[in-house]
Amino acid sequence: MKNMTLAHIAEAVGGKLCEGAGLETEEIQGAVIDSRKVEKGFLFIATKGNKVDGHDFIPDVFQKGALAVVCEKAPAEGLGPYILVKDSFQALKDMAIFYRNQLDIKVVGITGSVGKTSTKEFIASTLATHYQVLKTEGNFNNEIGLPLTVLKIRDQVEIAVLEMGISEFGEMHRLSEIAKPDICVITNIGQCHLENLGTRDGILKAKSEIFDFMNPNGSVCLNGDDDKLATISEVHGKKPLFFGQNSMHAVYVTDCTNHGLAGSDATIHLEGRELHVHVPLPGEHMIYNAMAATAVASLLGLSDEEICKGIASVQPVGGRSHIIQEDNVTIIDDCYNANPVSMKAAIDLLCMADTRKIAILGDMFELGLNEAAMHEEVGSYAAYQKVDVIICVGELSKMMYAGANQVKESRSKVYYFETKEELKTRLSTVISHGDTILLKASHGMHFEELLPALAEL
Repeated sequence: MKNMTLAHIAEAVGGKLCEGAGLETEEIQGAVIDSRKVEKGFLFIATKGNKVDGHDFIPDVFQKGALAVVCEKAPAEGLGPYILVKDSFQALKDMAIFYRNQLDIKVVGITGSVGKTSTKEFIASTLATHYQVLKTEGNFNNEIGLPLTVLKIRDQVEIAVLEMGISEFGEMHRLSEIAKPDICVITNIGQCHLENLGTRDGILKAKSEIFDFMNPNGSVCLNGDDDKLATISEVHGKKPLFFGQNSMHAVYVTDCTNHGLAGSDATIHLEGRELHVHVPLPGEHMIYNAMAATAVASLLGLSDEEICKGIASVQPVGGRSHIIQEDNVTIIDDCYNANPVSMKAAIDLLCMADTRKIAILGDMFELGLNEAAMHEEVGSYAAYQKVDVIICVGELSKMMYAGANQVKESRSKVYYFETKEELKTRLSTVISHGDTILLKASHGMHFEELLPALAEL
């Protein structure tokens, strides 16, 4: 890793290199916080979690060939070189900031209330038709995951596509310092993390911190159909590149043909060019993702053919609008996270199915003082959309159940279960052969645990 010597790392993190005489100029080959991922020449950062203390694994990582460790307390004498710091998590971030400053690559930073991950997949898939791309994997989008992702960048990588997620003020400021994006993408400003951010204006302010450490000569791509993002007239003296359905935007879409769960076709316009794209993932929001990818790709010089190929090649991510075709049912696995906006989008997606429609909906977390009303609103929305069966699970979802039952003209069958375990015992009585089933809840509900039971129906 370029310039990542033990001496440079110790200086960057404000630590003291111990037992490293003669090894100061040795470069590490990688950096991890999971002892199971240590390889020869790696740096292990010992962090203390709620259940596991990484310091306990220092002897093991040296046996695996670790070059050195970063730690908050000195290990047994003679194990190997170590960099002593006050805070290992802060050292991880400081190290990533130092490493990012050595890299001569482009970074695309992506944030927003809804759709960060799917937008990241569209952008990465499109750019990969022309460049060597590294993208955020899984949920590595926070103050631990982002620096670990940056530290995975190697010489062959030309562009890094980094997802950046937050839940409080100041967090995006710190993430921006790590990523230093050349291109910033914001998908939308919805109702999430209201517990800490208060209002959508608060969310806009917090998400806009992504601009704090961006390349001053870089570009910003925003969803122009979002009323809050539309208020951003300039960033660092430059006008943002807006995308959306309005033909006044720099990137806009026409001629959308919906193929249900098989995706859609559309024409994307930019700078007088017309791109006829196939969007393989279902839902109107996926067309917005395709427009965001087109905007970024155009800034980075991709041809029309490369953009169309990249969009058509996008693969679904587990837990995010992932269509699973089982023998007896079709499952829309969208259970990674949830807020009112994404709940309604997922219900709209379910309604594209030409079968009986089942919505299994669970609690949405971190919504603040209005959480009861927001759950009730989602229940009412599902009933108004004529979902055949609405199943509400969890303590907060009692209000979702109440909201669905308040729609007098609805013909939906509505059920409430306090727990997933209670629901599992009743699945065979409420679900029939050929049904399309939506799974949607906040990640803390662990709705992925329902997938095996549904597959066995």
